[in-house]
Order: sequence, then C-alpha cells, then structure tokens
Amino acid sequence: MKTFAPLLAPIAASLMLISTTLSAQTCLSDGLETTPDEDFTTITSSTVLHEPTDLVWERCAEGQTWDGSTCDGEAVKYTWQQALKLAQAASDEDLLGWRLPNVKELATIVERDCVRPAVNSTMFPETPPDDFWTSTPSVDDPDRAWVVAFFNASHSIKEKDRFIYVRLVRTYTND
Repeated sequence: MKTFAPLLAPIAASLMLISTTLSAQTCLSDGLETTPDEDFTTITSSTVLHEPTDLVWERCAEGQTWDGSTCDGEAVKYTWQQALKLAQAASDEDLLGWRLPNVKELATIVERDCVRPAVNSTMFPETPPDDFWTSTPSVDDPDRAWVVAFFNASHSIKEKDRFIYVRLVRTYTND
C-alpha cells in the first residue's frame, strides 16, 4: 500500500501559508495613514484616547480581553438591542459613560490605507475584519441600523436582529 503523506505535506504547508496570507492585514506602503499611532494616547492598559476626537476607545472588541500586549480571546457578536444594553451595563458598572459609538465616531478609527482589518492594528490588535455596530439607526427603516465594516472601511445598514461585533467608546474626561 502506497502512502501519499510525503506528497501531501508540501501541499498542506502551501495551503496554510495561503490562508495565513489571506487573513493578514494589507496596507498601502506609500499611503497617508488616517489613524497614525501618534493620534492615540494610552489612558488605561485597555483603553486609548483618540486625540483628534477626544474619544476614549476600548482596545479590544467585546468578548476579547487586553493581556498587556494584544487582545486575547474571541470577539462576541450581538444584536443591536443587545449591544445597546451591553453599553448601558458597562456605563452603569464604572460610571464612565461607555456607549455604542455613532457611525461618524466609529468611522474616525478606520484606517483607510488598510484592509482585513481596516484599523490601526497597533492600537486595536486582533480586530475582527468584519462589521461593528453603531448606535445610529437607519432613518428609512426602523428595523435596521448602521455598521462600519473593518474589512474594507465601508459603511452600510444591517437588520438589527443580526449578530455583529461591538467596540465601546466614551468621551474623554481627564480620568
């Protein structure tokens, strides 16, 4: 009986390299960064201040935890109502005013020179390259709300009962 293991090993290695390459962030080498590191200041170990907007952002998506150098664990998806309740509970817990960002606020941390994810990966490591909820409802359809796609920096509206990622924000208050 012949074994194909020696033939399959190089193919498997190539496929793993391709899948790793496809999931890695890609950025323009000569573009002008829209969210450079110098626009951010560390507030706590897990939050950063975006100085141009005076907004404090969680470094990790909900479900992930900051381990001192990166976001660990799996991000969790929520419906729009669940995301709003999650933000209210976070605000009630520490009284700092955490909330779901509106579409304009969330768009301020999109890195337009990068895709998969379209975010400053130093400030927001391990960000899922997918949609994130905003608090902005659709004006045309009460069953939908705006999302920002950290896959390619686009914006769209989605049904509020879909499960989508969340990153909370608050206004800076000289903590």
